[in-house]
Amino acid sequence: MDYSCLVKTKNDETLTKEILLFDNPAPLSPLLNQTAWRILVSLAQKPKYPAEVAKELGIYRQKIYYYTKQLEKTGLIKSLQVKNIQGGLAKYYAVSYPAFGVELPFGASKSQRINHLDPKLETFLKPIVQDEELTGFIVVGSPEPHGPNKTVARDGHYAVQLGLFLGQFCKTPSDFAVKLDVDVKNEKSEAENMILIGGPGTNLITNSVNSFLPSRFNDKNYWTGISDGDGNVYTFERDGIVAKIPNPKDERKSIIVLAGNRSVGTKSAILSLTNFWKRLLKEYHGEDTWSAIVRGFDMDGDGKIDSAEVVT
Repeated sequence: MDYSCLVKTKNDETLTKEILLFDNPAPLSPLLNQTAWRILVSLAQKPKYPAEVAKELGIYRQKIYYYTKQLEKTGLIKSLQVKNIQGGLAKYYAVSYPAFGVELPFGASKSQRINHLDPKLETFLKPIVQDEELTGFIVVGSPEPHGPNKTVARDGHYAVQLGLFLGQFCKTPSDFAVKLDVDVKNEKSEAENMILIGGPGTNLITNSVNSFLPSRFNDKNYWTGISDGDGNVYTFERDGIVAKIPNPKDERKSIIVLAGNRSVGTKSAILSLTNFWKRLLKEYHGEDTWSAIVRGFDMDGDGKIDSAEVVT
């Protein structure tokens, strides 16, 4: 007898529950009896004492006592407490586990995946996330003054949110998954799969690919807004861009850009992918080159953005 975790996918959500496993079916034999099964279902709703179950199911108490003992003996239910009910002692029972099963000694495979990867999200993340592997790295701007504008990146910590999100779908990589933009430059590792965090003013790698983005930042002043290519410019600090393009250094690789006019705009882009990806990818149909401009909102009035919507 052992217990494990049962994983089920329902309505694009991954649900887990503990399951009590047996290596032979004998302990489950009481459940073949309809009365025992009804008792188990009743106790699954909330703990009860046998007389209470008998009244609920309309079955003689002695029958309930008999099957309750059988279920307790096999470990399917457990006693919780004894209470004084109307001058007598009543033992309360509850179901021991939310699921039971018999495990055969074969078929196990190693996997660290926690959640089901939706096909559209899977396509968007490929090839950066593929076959439960992170095949590239996350690039954040250096926190030291760097680049032609001597800027200091203040959005590197957003990589934590992104990492938690990606960790649902891939294993922990053997190499460190996050790099500074200056290190990518120094190592000459720009021709790889990458997720870039931060706009071209604070992330040198975003700067180098800005002209390839379908929607891009102003080349002369990165902080003045994002153009969607149709002459519309989005200038709010809370505005950001989520984009995917082939890597200009090697088109077999891909780059995802999560960036904003300011750091709060970059947060909008991160939230769009990690918390609201269904909304974000509604109009995404597997394109290799794609972008969306997003805007963050403070829905609970605490002064911090906690939601994001696609504006184009």
